Amino acid sequence: MQLEILTPEHKVFSGDVYGVQLPGVEGSFEILQNHAPMVAALGVGKMKILKDKSNTETYQINGGFVETLNNKTTVLLEGAEAVSY
Repeated sequence: MQLEILTPEHKVFSGDVYGVQLPGVEGSFEILQNHAPMVAALGVGKMKILKDKSNTETYQINGGFVETLNNKTTVLLEGAEAVSY
């Protein structure tokens, strides 16, 4: 699945991924390959990029929107900060 994550200031991420976990306004959800088309509002929380089944990147986000269509997911965020563990 192709994933692109953008803020007003810069491109946070662009590339092929296994999936992405996002904080929706009514609860967290995950988008994987062949997900049904959708548009959803995002809340404040952690976004996890699943690069493959064992490698991830996590960001603290401040809300935004996500659109997925034809195995391409675009995330538009107000802000994103990398979280390291």
